Amino acid sequence: MSDASIGTPEQLRDPNYTPALHKAIPLGIQHVLAMFVSNVTPAIIIAGAAGFGFGSDAGAQGFPDMTYLIQMSMLFAGIATLFQTIGFGPVGARLPIVQGTSFAFIPIMIPLVAGKGVEALPALFGGVVIGGLFHTFISTFIGKIRFALPPLVTGLVVTMIGLALVKVGIQYAAGGVPAINAPEYGSLLNWSAALVVIFVTLGLKFYAKGMLAVSAVVIGITVGYFYAMAVGMVTVEGIATSWNRAAPVAFPVPLKYGIEFSFAAIVGFCLMAFVSAVETVGDVSGITKGGAGREATDKEIQGATYADGVGSAVAGLFGGFPNTSFSQNVGLIAMTGVMSRHVVTIGAIFLIICGLIPKVGAVIRTIPIEVLGGGVIVMFGMVVAAGISMLSDVRWNRRNMVIFAISLSVGLGLQLDPKAVQYLPDTLRILMTSGLLPAAVIAIVLNLILPEELSDEATEEVSGGLAGHAEGELVKDDHV
Repeated sequence: MSDASIGTPEQLRDPNYTPALHKAIPLGIQHVLAMFVSNVTPAIIIAGAAGFGFGSDAGAQGFPDMTYLIQMSMLFAGIATLFQTIGFGPVGARLPIVQGTSFAFIPIMIPLVAGKGVEALPALFGGVVIGGLFHTFISTFIGKIRFALPPLVTGLVVTMIGLALVKVGIQYAAGGVPAINAPEYGSLLNWSAALVVIFVTLGLKFYAKGMLAVSAVVIGITVGYFYAMAVGMVTVEGIATSWNRAAPVAFPVPLKYGIEFSFAAIVGFCLMAFVSAVETVGDVSGITKGGAGREATDKEIQGATYADGVGSAVAGLFGGFPNTSFSQNVGLIAMTGVMSRHVVTIGAIFLIICGLIPKVGAVIRTIPIEVLGGGVIVMFGMVVAAGISMLSDVRWNRRNMVIFAISLSVGLGLQLDPKAVQYLPDTLRILMTSGLLPAAVIAIVLNLILPEELSDEATEEVSGGLAGHAEGELVKDDHV
């Protein structure tokens, strides 16, 4: 799908090539459209979980703290992207890698802030900073630890992330957590707004091509926004009030919420840094294969993971969340065939400008939570699907089935019933109730210590008469 008018095939595969500005700017903005909603969604979710987002008393003041978190999400996604595209020293792959706020950390962050308000943010951002520094540290030997994170582990973790988040999407579509006990929660009006977003998004994904398909979620939310205006869920006066309350320009404030170092936050963010690092390695490989038809070099992989860590640590100092490479933009590069890192630099500058203009965040915060819920259902469902796709690379012998079974049972079970560990010390309870960390730890440890051989008979007695009949690696496995 590459356009020969942008450059020759050799130029399009060159990360250092710069297309003509009138073509480079739209290409850069395409990258922003592909990741914009995903990038700001974590800030909205964390603000809501903490109690100063949608449905809270902060609405009387225009949700100033949520707006600031949205602003920082845009600003530091742009800055972290510049780390990747321009680079400095060993930091940055100098490839067209788009950074954005990571979904992976949301299941870790929600238990840390749940119902605690702004007072929970210092410990949260302390975890972000230390987690980012730890991410930078493991970048020095990322190649040596990949053996501990095969598709069985990474696929399980990504699937668990999605499963932890899908509940959020349903709650948003029904009216939001603060409205759970209200009569309008789950009303047809609320669901109609979410369904408009879902149907428009699916229609574009399946029947459109090019940027219409890539930007399906943001277009779906835009259509849902106008539907919400038509049915009275959001008013022009409300939008104008939010716009007028926001400053024209505002700069990030260092340590705006302070910083504290909580053991639970630090452990959680550091453990998730492993998963984020491996995800980035995969994205870098996808970019070089899809855009340039070659394997990524060790220097590029190390530089990309360095930029992940440094970008996250710096963001945490100003009220931003952890950043990671965005996979949807990897697909966009393969679609356009344009490998230029300078195109992505233009997108990064656009994000930075948006992050310095609070009025952008002020408009985003007027999106009804039900409309956002429609987009979130699609996005988080895709996270689950991505995890299952990773698991398709697993050799499904009996050994791996047992590892997956135990890890998923413990992790998902703790997510569904957090009171099961209510008598543990607070730090350990927070780590356990995420479900994500215990599942990851169990899978990593069992994968490292269990023998390769496991007979059919070892699983038949606990499978309830059910058995897998995979067509792929399982039937070729000599151990079964």
